[in-house]
Amino acid sequence: MDERFDIISIGESLIELSSDKSLTYAECLTKFYGGDTLCTAVAAARLGSKVGYITRVGNDHFKDFLLESWQLEGLDISQIKLVDGYNGLYFIAREFDGEKEFSYYRKKTAATKLSVDDISEEYIKNAECVYSSGVTQSLSISTKEAVEKAYKIGKENGVINAYDPNFDSLLWTESEAFDAFESIQEYIDIIFLNLKQDGETVFGVDNVDNLIKYFWDRSIRTVVVKSAADGGYFLGIDGNITFVDFWTKEVIDTTCSGDAFNGAFLHGYICGLQPVEALKLASVVAGLQCQGIGAIKSIPYREKVESVYHVW
Repeated sequence: MDERFDIISIGESLIELSSDKSLTYAECLTKFYGGDTLCTAVAAARLGSKVGYITRVGNDHFKDFLLESWQLEGLDISQIKLVDGYNGLYFIAREFDGEKEFSYYRKKTAATKLSVDDISEEYIKNAECVYSSGVTQSLSISTKEAVEKAYKIGKENGVINAYDPNFDSLLWTESEAFDAFESIQEYIDIIFLNLKQDGETVFGVDNVDNLIKYFWDRSIRTVVVKSAADGGYFLGIDGNITFVDFWTKEVIDTTCSGDAFNGAFLHGYICGLQPVEALKLASVVAGLQCQGIGAIKSIPYREKVESVYHVW
């Protein structure tokens, strides 16, 4: 029998080097790994979901660190291809009460070579949910085509397709991001949005109710909106809109907290929680994650989350 997965995530991996001191003066950097869809995958896996990850890894000195680390996380790496080239890299630092410093190097990396050849129909068909992002689409024409193929297979086989535009002006323009969404709109079941960077910037909608209805009108049934201005998350589903507060206001580093939120929400949703309960679970995970520095290394494990979630 083919192996079943709760979630299959598609995207890029990056080496993360982080510090709690300014990059100007830091003498030591902590090595880990990051990437928006990888963060989502790990968040779900640490809560107990069975998760597969699809990417390409460069045959550099970091390859064994990456692949071995993901196996220890419990991710299925059977669909990851090792290719000639190098892996992306980013630096992140945040001093106490200081501004976050962030820079990345991701041009022509192994992940940008992800293509339709990396998308197995049988693999996708054996998932409850397929997840990817606008960041993945932005890497290259071939990665955009890979995401579209995965979603098309998912739609044809009753798989839940989840998507986050995750717009970043350093990667591409608003119109490019909108066109990328349009190319996969018909396949999407769940969409995650940041009110400001996605709603206002890409879709031209600055009101939560109108933003949710915008996607309902496009037959996307489940819409989640993250709003810093409102201090929480909105869930639009079955014609109703619900709000849940941010779990914490004690924030150190928000890098990828939204991606961890997505993984936790999908975990809860697929495990059978009521959507609002999945939203609360995700708020806890994102809140715990942003109390550390870095992306994935700060994602909490199931035991920590349950100790908070059940008393919230």
